[in-house]
Amino acid sequence: MATAKKGAKKSAKKAAAKKPAKKPGAKKSAAKKAPAKKAPAKKSAPKKTGAKRKPNAAFMKAMTPSSTLGAVVGTQPLPRTEVTKKIWDYIKKNRLQDAVNRRLINADDKLRAVFGGKSKVSMFEMTKLVSNHLK
Repeated sequence: MATAKKGAKKSAKKAAAKKPAKKPGAKKSAAKKAPAKKAPAKKSAPKKTGAKRKPNAAFMKAMTPSSTLGAVVGTQPLPRTEVTKKIWDYIKKNRLQDAVNRRLINADDKLRAVFGGKSKVSMFEMTKLVSNHLK
């Protein structure tokens, strides 16, 4: 009889542990919980419409190119930004950009003098070499 009671207690515990299956048509009578509030998003500064960025004064200072650089961009004083634009115009006009690796510039006679005798220069190295020719 003792074993029958133990078996009955175990099955009663298992039945109590199992929850009844939910019926798909049943609705909860309790009120729904409100969704959790999100942290407020950081507000970005309002953008000014029509306002341009103010250029850095160091880039806009007119600098005199050396005679070798002057053969490419001209001899009058220019800001660094204009010198770079004129060099790129010269490179594109004479098709000096490498066809396979577009980051390389194949120097012609004028640019070879500016680049210190190098026949191929990367576009990042170019700005460093050109800055040596500006006063």
